[in-house]
Amino acid sequence: MPMYSAKPNARHDDVPRLGILVTNLGTPDAPTTPALRRYLAEFLGDPRVVEINRPLWWLLLHGVILRTRPRKSAAAYREVWEEGGSPLLTIGQKQVAGIKERLAKKLKGPFSIELAMRYGNPSIRDGLRKLREEGAERILVLPLYPQYSATTVGSTYDAVFDELKQWRFIPELRLIGQYADDPGYIESLANTIREHWDQHGKAEKMLMSFHGMPRRYLLNGDFYHCQCQKTARLVAEHLGMADDEWQVTFQSLFGREVWLQPYTDETVEALAKSGMKKLDVICPGFSADCLETLEEIEGENAEIFEEHGGESLRYIRALNDRDDHLDMLTNLVLDHVKGWPEASNKIKRSRRDPEATRERAAAMGCEY
Repeated sequence: MPMYSAKPNARHDDVPRLGILVTNLGTPDAPTTPALRRYLAEFLGDPRVVEINRPLWWLLLHGVILRTRPRKSAAAYREVWEEGGSPLLTIGQKQVAGIKERLAKKLKGPFSIELAMRYGNPSIRDGLRKLREEGAERILVLPLYPQYSATTVGSTYDAVFDELKQWRFIPELRLIGQYADDPGYIESLANTIREHWDQHGKAEKMLMSFHGMPRRYLLNGDFYHCQCQKTARLVAEHLGMADDEWQVTFQSLFGREVWLQPYTDETVEALAKSGMKKLDVICPGFSADCLETLEEIEGENAEIFEEHGGESLRYIRALNDRDDHLDMLTNLVLDHVKGWPEASNKIKRSRRDPEATRERAAAMGCEY
């Protein structure tokens, strides 16, 4: 068996193309306990996500966590599950379709685009192999995380590299690391907030809730916290908000370790107890709605707010497949593929005449 894999049924008259791999965190295959156990084992087993002693963590994960958490997580997923799968998957499919439609009008050469998940399906391995089968000789990876973290973007890169190092022909590769301060991204966030205010009025305060991570990761050099703060500041400035009208918080903490603070749930409770009646919450770090936004913010935190004296916590939906969001992501792709032949007719490098190539190969005795 060969040590390295190659494109099956490769031919000399294959037309090289650009491949785009759009990725997000992941989704279980179904809202069931067994599916969640598989998903959480992969997710929580990633050393990029949980940075502690591996043998100790393996015992804790498989001996305790995976015996109890999957059932609870499955129940939560059932609350948000759609006919086509989890919201992260169905929205991701719409996002990829929208980007593909826009790129078809702007790119000058052939391209393929695939959706992949870091954990679960469709996997990064399968996405890359589909691009290879379709003839991609140049690949751009777009993780849908506006802010870089080793736990998300870094882990995505790990999965890409782990797959590509098994290939005989490794394509040209470009990676998008973050777009926390991209003007189009900031404008899209501001637009969705304005639309919410136009429809529902302005609350007394707005929380910008980002996914949390252990504070230790920040102290060890992860810039995620800084990029979250920058995104929030730029959105507030764009909207002309006073400093006391908005606040950054962090959600979804796991375990007993100190995470980035202030915590979203504790802040929501404190604001309700202070007498606040209406609170807006947006999650700028989530490119698509998922369990953490729909169940945790729109569900759990809304209940916390009301239980402690508040009247209405209004969750502002993620950018999802909004036109301005898809326009921004398309422009991000176009910025990063500059210099590749599919981006401009003026670039002749790596362009092949399939018929002429096949004829030359045949003259040398090759039948394919």
